[in-house]
Amino acid sequence: MSYSRFASVYDALMQDAPYNEWEEYLQKEVKPGPLLDIGCGTGELAVRFARAGFQVTGVDLSEEMLTIAREKAEANGVTIPLFQQDMRELDSLGMFDTAVIFCDSLNYLKTEEDVKQTFQSVFRHLKDGGLFLFDVHSIYKIKDVFLKNTFADAAEDVSFIWNAFPGENENSVEHELTFFVRTEDEKYERFDELHCQRTFTPENYAKWLNEAGFQLEAITADFTNQAPGFESERIFLKAKKSSR
Repeated sequence: MSYSRFASVYDALMQDAPYNEWEEYLQKEVKPGPLLDIGCGTGELAVRFARAGFQVTGVDLSEEMLTIAREKAEANGVTIPLFQQDMRELDSLGMFDTAVIFCDSLNYLKTEEDVKQTFQSVFRHLKDGGLFLFDVHSIYKIKDVFLKNTFADAAEDVSFIWNAFPGENENSVEHELTFFVRTEDEKYERFDELHCQRTFTPENYAKWLNEAGFQLEAITADFTNQAPGFESERIFLKAKKSSR
């Protein structure tokens, strides 16, 4: 995928994302303190968390995304150290009270081993008793929302068509996105993106958290305190780092 192009349109694609609900969820679950925002993207949530009193450090695989995040932090008058790293191999970032992976960023990991490695990587960067919170797509969302619908938006500067197809792995999806971006000469330039995501059952995530040394505290759905149901779309897991 071409992160340099995708980063420039990411916020347009995510303009209806429930950022307020992620912010409210975090503030309900943890008190402000050192926070590691993994897969921070263009920094929309990192900036919100910093303004809410958290001491945020952001990590993302894309330097282009981080460039936009730096601009947002500066524009909002907050200081957020930002690092380009793979979530499976986090290194020398310090120790944190809380780590989060929101906006279904964990679903970009393709294999069971990738997820396990990420949990171990997060564990190493949490203080004893530290909390790890993340959300993932449900299997229902993969199979019955993404794979049965086409999404589109026709805005003045950025328009897109979003189709989804079954991925190679079980419970995976390939997002085929076509963007039309208005240029300075009032024409539209097209470019295409292909993004692959995969999810696993909540039971599998819970098992792998336990194997990494975490104690599972809650599995909830769709920004509520309710357990996931058949048609839940976004699954949240909260775990605590156990002392070894």
